[in-house]
Amino acid sequence: MAQKDKSSTDETRLSGASQIDVARLAGVSQAAVSRTFTPGASVSADTRAKVLAAAQQLGYRPNVIARSLIKHSTNIIGIVIVRFWNPFYWRVFKEFTQKLQDLGYWTLLLNASHDQEVEDTLPMALQYQVDGIIITSATLSSRMADECVRTGTPVILFNRYVLGTRAHAVCCDNVSAARMVADALLDGGHERLAYIAGEAGSSTNRDREQGFTQRLQERGYTSWLCESGNEYTYESGYAAAKRLLQRDDPPDAIFCFSDLIAMGTLDLARELGVKVPEDLSIIGFDDIAMAGWPSYSLTTVRQPIGRMVDTAIETLMTAIETPDIETVMKWIPAELVKRTSARLGDR
Repeated sequence: MAQKDKSSTDETRLSGASQIDVARLAGVSQAAVSRTFTPGASVSADTRAKVLAAAQQLGYRPNVIARSLIKHSTNIIGIVIVRFWNPFYWRVFKEFTQKLQDLGYWTLLLNASHDQEVEDTLPMALQYQVDGIIITSATLSSRMADECVRTGTPVILFNRYVLGTRAHAVCCDNVSAARMVADALLDGGHERLAYIAGEAGSSTNRDREQGFTQRLQERGYTSWLCESGNEYTYESGYAAAKRLLQRDDPPDAIFCFSDLIAMGTLDLARELGVKVPEDLSIIGFDDIAMAGWPSYSLTTVRQPIGRMVDTAIETLMTAIETPDIETVMKWIPAELVKRTSARLGDR
């Protein structure tokens, strides 16, 4: 009872009116006022209209901080982004923030330059007592995952996974997508294939390379080229493509870890006078907006961002409500978007 009185006092001090004042003016219960200002709570349209009209008349604003102390929930989700410059992850961040806000959650953006810095960033999120953490484009150690679990804070890895931890994961099915790319290129008659990798240690890169090369082997190809871009940038793709295309036996098809790498590859090919797709097919991954620009018209694998984000949020909400659930890992299928940068089969 003392907590409820304190909440009302705090709200009165901040806005000049309390829930009790709003309830009295609207002719409804205090519980109805609380439900009106609780996202997702059940309240009739008539009651909501009365409460909002009374709140506007009184200048009432709910005190989120006081409410969080009572509910032991801040309604804040921490989102860790490692690569601000990558258009794919900006779109992911936009999707997360919009959909979380629709559910009544605010987001705390945490910037980390490298995977190692995620370990230093997460304790800050835990100090803010966030209800959950979403980590994009980075990995997480078992030690840090266990620390989050100890504090009761569920963690979702987005487009990454780490086996043997308590971190949940939602990823594109990178293995199946890369197998699909291999089939499309082989069905298009290509014989000298290459892969430009991203960061060697990431599960995403590992799965794409594994799916691509295993499918080549299954179809009788025992030799292919591989260059490491080391990063996910246009510049790394340009440099890796230069090493490939200046060989005595250059490839006639290149599968790139990401669209940015593929764009660097495409521009380098043009500079060298290599005809795309007549002499060289190039396929990217992500389907960022620039991939569809006429100057690139890049054939690529489209990651289902909307479905991936929805699945990640659903998994996170379940983990918040049921902290002891088993670790969840979900893989979402992707699709091949055919444009003009590659000669492909009809499969």
